[in-house]
Amino acid sequence: MLHDSLMPRTARAARGGWCYHVINRANNRAEIFREPADYLAFLGLMVESQARLELDLLAACLMPNHFHFVVRPRGDSDLARWMHWLLTTHVRRFHGRRDSNGRVWQGRYKAFPIEQDEHLLTVMRYVERNPLRANLVGRAEDWPWGSLGWREQKAVGPRIASCPRPLPARWADYVNQAQTNAELDALRLCAQGEQPYGSVEWTAEAAQALDLKVSSPGRGRPATRGK
Repeated sequence: MLHDSLMPRTARAARGGWCYHVINRANNRAEIFREPADYLAFLGLMVESQARLELDLLAACLMPNHFHFVVRPRGDSDLARWMHWLLTTHVRRFHGRRDSNGRVWQGRYKAFPIEQDEHLLTVMRYVERNPLRANLVGRAEDWPWGSLGWREQKAVGPRIASCPRPLPARWADYVNQAQTNAELDALRLCAQGEQPYGSVEWTAEAAQALDLKVSSPGRGRPATRGK
């Protein structure tokens, strides 16, 4: 039987056609990805998961003890099924390589819906900027385990889908610019509570549609940027 932390979500299942920020962290903040082979193995599983059930992968970043995805599932149960296969298979192979046992991830993944406008670009910037914010690289695209490097053809990774909101010109330069404290605080609040991220109006509509309780009324609109 699967451990409780590896079972797919049943409540508030992700809606098909909606965009989501998906996060999971290692148990006890341990380093899951210690060497290139660890990252490559997980990326390979992402490709396998896509072959089994494809969803739109808009951005991704693997960090030493956690990961971020921005996805748009096509059906209402697709995200849960995709993540369930990915994480259970990863745990099984992880223990198989190390002859170990126990919990690998801290629990079920977290996911929150995103309005498909400038808010989506804000989340994608946040995800792709992670290694730079953690001082792992000098520029975000130099991190080989994230989608910005794949976009810039500095590394090879799973196929990235076209964004429903066109990316600005010089996207890599934009990602490398620091985000505001207000943006970071709002994103962390949404991640912690799995709450919708978008304008005040959209947040209220999304909360009603998904039967969510929102702790604060909306996030405001990020500053727009010319293409």
